[in-house]
Amino acid sequence: MDYSSIPEARRRIIASPLQRLRLRWQRVHKLLGGSCWFPHGPLAAMLCLAGYWVLRTGFGSHWLLSLRALAEGQAHLTLRRLPSLFIGGGMMVMGLALLWRSRLAWLMAMLLAATAFLGAALGVPAHGQLLAAYFVFILAALIIARRHFDRSSLAASTLFAFTSSVMLLLYATFGAFYLGQQFKPRIGDLVTALYYAMVTMSTVGYGDIVPQTAEARLFTISIIVLGVAVFATSLTAVIAPLVSRSLQRIINRRDMSAKRENHFVVIGSTPLAANTASELGKRGFLVTRVLRQAPEPGELKGADVVVGDPSMIEILREAGAERAAAVLAMLSDDSENAFAVLASKELAPRVRTLAAVNDARHLSRVKLAQPDVVIAPQVLGGELTAMLLAGEQVTPDFVMQRVFQNADAKSAERA
Repeated sequence: MDYSSIPEARRRIIASPLQRLRLRWQRVHKLLGGSCWFPHGPLAAMLCLAGYWVLRTGFGSHWLLSLRALAEGQAHLTLRRLPSLFIGGGMMVMGLALLWRSRLAWLMAMLLAATAFLGAALGVPAHGQLLAAYFVFILAALIIARRHFDRSSLAASTLFAFTSSVMLLLYATFGAFYLGQQFKPRIGDLVTALYYAMVTMSTVGYGDIVPQTAEARLFTISIIVLGVAVFATSLTAVIAPLVSRSLQRIINRRDMSAKRENHFVVIGSTPLAANTASELGKRGFLVTRVLRQAPEPGELKGADVVVGDPSMIEILREAGAERAAAVLAMLSDDSENAFAVLASKELAPRVRTLAAVNDARHLSRVKLAQPDVVIAPQVLGGELTAMLLAGEQVTPDFVMQRVFQNADAKSAERA
């Protein structure tokens, strides 16, 4: 290999503006902890700002006081202001829901932004033409970041159900109040309008207030249809994720429990654990991962995963450690690896155990747990580097002896 060409190639790669920009972005993203707040944080702020802008455009600079006056019955809501209230309020609520990276919140945000854009493009006075460009920008940002919103959040679904119900209630109440002259008896106050809205939305229909005109009857029909639709959608949004997760968890546990025999239990989410599980799977072995925290949706698709403390016998029993071919403790904390080995030996003394060591200072302590094999690849890295730089010969026997610290000792004891 011509090593003289490596610096030149490296300079060409770094000289690429796109690559240089990408590297800088990755550093800044990692430095600022971008995975915790980007892109859902900025998108939530943008959508809340859009909702504030819509409410301000529809109700004026003192929109908060106007909404308070409406809530207290000191002002009347005209049909011209209804779109501003629904779209602006919905944007602010869905902006908060985006913080959960909910797919449902993303869909509602797309729908609200598209509706607001159409209103601005058509010149609806409640919005104004200046908002159109901002709505287009929000739509483009939501489309670009769509893959980041893939969660089924119960909190976001509950917020969606609450928002939909409140919006429908406002629509039915103020619509009935606005069309009050077309009912018999006449609806002349917000309390009566609220009563009629609740009775109609729930499809109870006492018959004490009856629409007299075609416009009032069509409005009543819209309340009934929307009430049934919102109730069904809200119930599905809240209940379906709970039922689906419970059923999926039960089915997966039953299916995986039947297969957990002569398999490998890999404990930990470190790169060593992930690569070991992957390589064992490629060779046709059954692998059960034991993780302290549940993985992100789609992160370990199709994998057999048990979530819990690996030092607890109940978690190891759930992973089928007593029927396993081996238990591999590969956590980032050496003391946790030792505790996992001890728990495994207490549950199944005859099952082979392997412990990974990340720090050379903990090697002797991990050996006190008496695992069958101690693997120390990170400890070996420094020694190999020093030997290569010093020009010393590296043999396969030396590597195997250093990587598998206890292999020879255990073999001698069994012989």
